[in-house]
Amino acid sequence: MKRIKWIAGLALSAAAVSALTLGLTTTAHAAAQQPESKTPKPTIVLVHGAWGDSSSWDGVVSRLQRDGYTVDVPPNPLLGLTYDSAFIRDFLHTISGPIILVGHSYGGAVITNAATGDKQVKALVYVDAFAPAQGQTIGQLTAAEPGSCVLNPANVITQPYPGAPKGAVYVYIKQSVFGSCMANGLPASEADMLAAVQRPLTSLALTQKSGVPAWKTIPTWAVVGTADHAIPPAELLAMAHQAHAHITIAPGAPHLAMVSDPGLVTNVILAAIRATG
Repeated sequence: MKRIKWIAGLALSAAAVSALTLGLTTTAHAAAQQPESKTPKPTIVLVHGAWGDSSSWDGVVSRLQRDGYTVDVPPNPLLGLTYDSAFIRDFLHTISGPIILVGHSYGGAVITNAATGDKQVKALVYVDAFAPAQGQTIGQLTAAEPGSCVLNPANVITQPYPGAPKGAVYVYIKQSVFGSCMANGLPASEADMLAAVQRPLTSLALTQKSGVPAWKTIPTWAVVGTADHAIPPAELLAMAHQAHAHITIAPGAPHLAMVSDPGLVTNVILAAIRATG
């Protein structure tokens, strides 16, 4: 009798194990069939402005990469709004998945045109940047409020360049005034280095009209440095309001806010990601 009870108990235990195994297998199979719910991380594309280069984003890049984001910093050709916007637009088409597009200074005008109609671009972030409406030019916007150091002829140097359209020249900021114009507040040694490696902007970029702005349909954020000497802060604010942007004020920041305070700029980019992810 005891042997019969032992065999019956063993049979019941085997059945329980079999049922448990079947349940776990079924659950695992069901889980495998579930679609991945987590939204993929976007690629962050950073576009530099005039008189700068991709290295101006170094502090932002290191922070974003530390957080696990893929970051691209394509060179902005600085050959005019039409050409540069087409170049960045084509670059965006090489990326799979969502994109957060960030522009500094003149780079803001470029992303305004490059992202128009691009459904991959989930947010625009302007860092001390132009955000023109349709038909506006960089030259008009720079002069809309008084105080831009860029408009003072004594602060710039021009040179002809091969293949330039008639009347177009390259424009540099004089190294002697670069620190006070573009990099006020930064250590003198850093400002001097930035002045030496600056890339020129064609004067053609000042007169080409902007097209249909991407900010009409894409959520927008803006960082405004209160000590910007290149684009007057009042004009930066006017453009940010025009674009219905979420505005972050960077107290005391110069035109190169992403150099002087990369942490703040990174946090604004992360806010855009959270809001649109």
